Amino acid sequence: MTEQEKTEIEAAAFRRLLSHLDANKDVQNIDLMILANFCRNCLSKWYLAAAQERGLSMTDEQSREAIYGMPYSQWKANHQAEATAAQLDALKARSSR
Repeated sequence: MTEQEKTEIEAAAFRRLLSHLDANKDVQNIDLMILANFCRNCLSKWYLAAAQERGLSMTDEQSREAIYGMPYSQWKANHQAEATAAQLDALKARSSR
């Protein structure tokens, strides 16, 4: 496999991940953090860092929109539920490991 092919496969897998997350908006970021120790916001920060490492100009909002598929404020208003006490406790327990 060439480096170009590897990059293309990785990009395709990343797009598939974003599509999967988009199709499962009911999965909250806090749930992802509890189970996998990353969330959509983490992805947007990694996306922004990768752009900046390549000398590209991008804002936090632009990177979030690339990950969420819409402005972050719109996603929050339409899809983000208030965290439950159980979720907050689970996140705190995970963070203390």
